[in-house]
Amino acid sequence: MDRSPAEGSAAYLGAVEETDGVRVARNMRTDARYHALDNETIRRAGGAVTLSVPGVDHDFPSILVESLATSMQPHLQIPSGEDFPTYFNTAIRTLGPVLALATNSPFLPADLYDDVAGDEGHRVVDETPHELRVAVFEGSMNAAAPPGAGKVRVPPDLETLEEVVTRLVADETYAPFLSEPDPEEEYPDPFPELTHKRGTYWRWVRAVLGGQIPQGADGDDLRASVRLEYRPLPTQPTVDETMALDALVVGLLRGLVTSDHPLPSLPWDVAERTFYRAVDAGLDADLAWVDAAGERTEERARIYRELLAYARRGLTDAGVDGATADEFLHPIERRYETGRTPSRWKKDAVRARLDEGSSLPEAIVGMQHEYYEHAGGDPVVEWPWPGVDGAGR
Repeated sequence: MDRSPAEGSAAYLGAVEETDGVRVARNMRTDARYHALDNETIRRAGGAVTLSVPGVDHDFPSILVESLATSMQPHLQIPSGEDFPTYFNTAIRTLGPVLALATNSPFLPADLYDDVAGDEGHRVVDETPHELRVAVFEGSMNAAAPPGAGKVRVPPDLETLEEVVTRLVADETYAPFLSEPDPEEEYPDPFPELTHKRGTYWRWVRAVLGGQIPQGADGDDLRASVRLEYRPLPTQPTVDETMALDALVVGLLRGLVTSDHPLPSLPWDVAERTFYRAVDAGLDADLAWVDAAGERTEERARIYRELLAYARRGLTDAGVDGATADEFLHPIERRYETGRTPSRWKKDAVRARLDEGSSLPEAIVGMQHEYYEHAGGDPVVEWPWPGVDGAGR
């Protein structure tokens, strides 16, 4: 059975009511901030946001469509504020290679697609990005912004920690601050307006200042912490793969920075281009890297050999024993070794069904049912592979 809403995905995502000039998306979480953000974005966008991707071209009267862009967002607490720019700039250079291993969102809900089949269905599958959630989030939240100035994008490099705050302050506010601090709250936020504004300041890598607990076990004030939030990764099929990606990100960044790796010398525009190549092509993307010797390389094997080595190094430097680090990273390392990622599995599963005569929407529904059957069990590299191991039948 189809898991789309009973009224259809377009109707569900577009259901709005308007009272006294205030638009309320019926299926959006009941939170004044979200609705204020929705109203302001839609107003600036001229009444609708357009989702235009291979096979789908649809206008929505609400930004609720961005709810299709579910993600996991590892946080790495940086030991010193003065080190934060180095971690931040290094993270930008890792976005493409890391995302290529993680891609899992090549399709939208099946009932949003035209009822095509055969060669036309294959064309849509071939052209759709491996990580469509990036296009969904940017397309919905940047709808009212001029090119290159959207709220969702790869951020420029940082030179100082102070720039974190100045950039946040300079970012245009879409939703007003609509609540007062609760005097009864156990751990009150000392700067609620800053926290609120960060809630509508989206970048694929961003800083998070402060914490929720006033004191650590040793008496340190954890509100003074600064964390790096790594945002482009989609949700994963299993817990082990989710933990593997968390370990990969935090281990890799720590390993690169503490070893004074020259990766930050890769030009920013090359890193940005590499990220969007990974969005489009996943593990088939043309990637760019600077290796430990300071040499620019696009050789995939060389990039991933070093990437995984420095992820292990960062984990062991942080006190994780070697066997545990290997166990954490194994599901993601196997993806590189086999070339099998969730997005590749999904695309191949849809292709297999198209070859059997299904329409594109039918093929996507069938793929999703099979995905749900496997998710939560073995890692994706162990699943029957469509068109190879008899899956997708």
